[in-house]
Amino acid sequence: MYDSPGTRHDFGVFLPVANGGWIISSTTPKLDGLWQQNLQAAVTADEQGLDFVMSMGKWRGFGGETNHWGTSMESVTMMAGIAQATKRVKVWATVHTLLHNPAVTAKMITTLDHISGGRAGLNIVAGAYKDEFGQMGAWNPNLSHDDRYELAEEWTTIVKRLWSEPSVDFEGKYFTMKDCVSDPKPISRPRPDLICAGMSDRGFRFSVRESDACFIGGRTPDERRDASRRAKRVAEEMGTSIKTYAMCTLIYAETDAKAEALVKTYAEGADMGAIIAMLQSWGVPPERIATAASQQGAFMTQTAVGSPATCAEKVEEFLSYCELDGLMLIFPDYVEGLKMFGTEILPGLREKVW
Repeated sequence: MYDSPGTRHDFGVFLPVANGGWIISSTTPKLDGLWQQNLQAAVTADEQGLDFVMSMGKWRGFGGETNHWGTSMESVTMMAGIAQATKRVKVWATVHTLLHNPAVTAKMITTLDHISGGRAGLNIVAGAYKDEFGQMGAWNPNLSHDDRYELAEEWTTIVKRLWSEPSVDFEGKYFTMKDCVSDPKPISRPRPDLICAGMSDRGFRFSVRESDACFIGGRTPDERRDASRRAKRVAEEMGTSIKTYAMCTLIYAETDAKAEALVKTYAEGADMGAIIAMLQSWGVPPERIATAASQQGAFMTQTAVGSPATCAEKVEEFLSYCELDGLMLIFPDYVEGLKMFGTEILPGLREKVW
């Protein structure tokens, strides 16, 4: 639901649900992927006035020296705990359409919505990594990329109907529901938030059509701006609206020079074994792996580097230039980073009329 010019932007946190967070390095502050660090980050985000916290669903890491993302909490159950520990921040959990039955998911997110008092959201992941799903017998080699989105469309239709209808009959290619009931209904109105990401043409149209907000990517600011514009153009063609968000990692210190020194330290600790495994899981061809790993480096997202004042300028520029409705923030140290952002950056951003 697109924010028209001059309205409030959304700022949230991508929780460190898996070890290492979003910097693949051995020289960053330790993020263990466990409950206490996630709890502290979520409570701090809530106290600092951010809008949402989100956790991904991850089932296998990338190995390497750091075993990056090898340790992770399960998203929905963790967010239920966080819902009890927070007061106003939205709590968005991640579910994979290939792993979770839609009727089970509808019930889980409804439960999260009741626990949180109407703050639940569902991040829908239609894609899959072969090794991650194959280890549990959930990889179907007969499903093409487009097939997975066709399945996700059926899945999402069923979830939405179960949230609003007394019973559901559905006969699809991938799912069958016979007088399927799911009570109680969510207390969110009109329903829990739906969030999705997808950069292929097929995935992009699914995200825009089915969700309230989509995460966009790109290698350059121009690519991110084009993706945001494209999402809103496609939404308009479909007679709907969409918010666009991107991820941003804040590396800050007392001065710009000290922040740049931190970036250098983190980059020097890049875990190339894990980076290569990650790129392989993305489907990068073997002949391009070495070059791609060098270009990728330790940082997985857009970065804003500098003093708090410099980071504020860069965040504002990122939002404005890429025509985004919000950011999902990442920090090397979440508690310290969130306190800094909430105290020194967020108030100024809230005052902006863009």
